[in-house]
Amino acid sequence: MSSTDPTHRTPPPEAARAILVGVDFGRGASFDPTLDELALLAESAGDTPVARVVARRKAPDAALFVGSGKADEIKLLVQAHDAHTVLFDQAISPAQQRNLERHLGVPVADRTALILEIFAARAQSFEGKLQVELAQLQYLATRLVRRWSHLERQSGGIGMRGGPGERQIELDRRMIDERIKSIKERLRKVERQRGTQRRSRERNGVFRVSLVGYTNAGKSTLFNALVKARTYAADQLFATLDTTTRSLYLEDAGAAVSLSDTVGFIRDLPHRLVEAFKATLQEAADADLLLHVVDAASPVVDEQMQEVQRVLEEIGAAQIPQLLVFNKQDLLESHQQPRQREDWVGADKLGRMLPRIFVSAHTGDGLSALRNRIAGAMRDGLSPPLSQTQAPEALAVLDTSGAACPELPPPASGDH
Repeated sequence: MSSTDPTHRTPPPEAARAILVGVDFGRGASFDPTLDELALLAESAGDTPVARVVARRKAPDAALFVGSGKADEIKLLVQAHDAHTVLFDQAISPAQQRNLERHLGVPVADRTALILEIFAARAQSFEGKLQVELAQLQYLATRLVRRWSHLERQSGGIGMRGGPGERQIELDRRMIDERIKSIKERLRKVERQRGTQRRSRERNGVFRVSLVGYTNAGKSTLFNALVKARTYAADQLFATLDTTTRSLYLEDAGAAVSLSDTVGFIRDLPHRLVEAFKATLQEAADADLLLHVVDAASPVVDEQMQEVQRVLEEIGAAQIPQLLVFNKQDLLESHQQPRQREDWVGADKLGRMLPRIFVSAHTGDGLSALRNRIAGAMRDGLSPPLSQTQAPEALAVLDTSGAACPELPPPASGDH
């Protein structure tokens, strides 16, 4: 990654070599011991991971986050690999970032900055670019802590920029605040336009379906397969940022529904991004049905599903009926293949049983059954096939490996 700090060497035009760092703070803190997701984020931002460092601490070091000993170890790796940047899997404070850059001699970025950089590169629509710029400015506002050499105190006087003794840092913060206010006002106008479109669909009685899920679960590929669209889809994190809505005709229902593809979620998605993309994510919050797309082949499918549920709660969409769509069935090993296409899985935090269907957006396998399921939800809603009086052990329990659940009794009439 590049840096605006002129004291650091400028990375070459080819991909910058990056050292990845993750810190385990024990129970209660999110931690990926493999740093695989951070590596994917780095590659999505155009960097090349060359080494990975894992540290364990009870609490972050106030000055260097990882402590002086581990910082020295990282510095040796930077020199050995001729690395251009160091990327942290956790959020670090402005002071810690400044101290680490001085100690390591290369730019340092945390997970939040990395995600913001990817979003800035991927945003295509006017609204998306505004949302990303807002999140970047809000992030930058917290980093104005004598970070650059030009942040000295300004002299006052007539014709001089700033008041008596006003510092450059205060001027920069004021300009950022003004820009933030301007962007928020423009986004409010976009939000009002989206609201008008949603009300129009409501008046027309259109059933609204939104695709949600962890990034790279295959939402855009599934969207394209269902509506024959040409939305950009790729095997990378955050391939799609802008919401796309198309009409999907369902033969079983004899009617069309509105299908929207939304931005993917990720572990520790910066709150600023959730706030900035509120207008976009409102499509999910206003939906009649959520297709929660899951990467069935992921080794951490359970954690990814929990993160999606957390973000849905944050945007006020936790109450909306969900259909779990376990995608990428074609990537499952033979012993993981489901014994049946559809079943129901363990209750979520709201105590609901969630219907699940296995599909492959890549091969088209299971898409017909998925369309039937959406038509059934539109017509009859989503209700568990078993009554309250039947033994809960008869219900399927979510298998985090993506393997098939036990055989279930046939669903009640109207549920297929």
